[in-house]
Amino acid sequence: MIFDIPCVIFAGGKSSRMGQDKALLTFRGKPLALYQYERLKPLFKKTYISTKDDKFDFDAEFIYDKTSLYAPMPVIGQILEDMGDFFAISVDTPFIDEKIISKIVEADKECEAIVAKTTRPHPLIGIYKKSFLPRLNSAINAKNLKLNSLLKKADTVYVEFEEEDSFLNLNYPKDFQKALKIL
Repeated sequence: MIFDIPCVIFAGGKSSRMGQDKALLTFRGKPLALYQYERLKPLFKKTYISTKDDKFDFDAEFIYDKTSLYAPMPVIGQILEDMGDFFAISVDTPFIDEKIISKIVEADKECEAIVAKTTRPHPLIGIYKKSFLPRLNSAINAKNLKLNSLLKKADTVYVEFEEEDSFLNLNYPKDFQKALKIL
């Protein structure tokens, strides 16, 4: 299935909790960012990797985050401004599969954002719409960079999931070690 929306893999964070750049960690024989790009590219009409710098030694389509902030909100705004609606996924969630993506895409209706939720919201797994841009820009101008807080105020649809393991986020070395054991 090809979803009729572009996908952006967010790989421009500091990775401070991991202690090294998560996007460059070797996962299933390749850099995590490349693993994500190759598995997601066939599912979307276009797939991009959002990054702050030219750190990858493989071919892909990149969106360079022009901001100096290490927060997703400014680059989400940049992407909405340049491309319009898009599917967001963070580089460190390698178990989000086509079934999960499909459920999020199928939940599409008139709203500003559609976000996956397990026991907590996952703001970098979902769809952001151009209609979210004015609210986003207002928050950025007010220096309120907490995406979850903004989503609570926005017209956000939360798509509920029970499979917590699929949403494993590789924030710490122990998370990465756990992910390496999952087939």
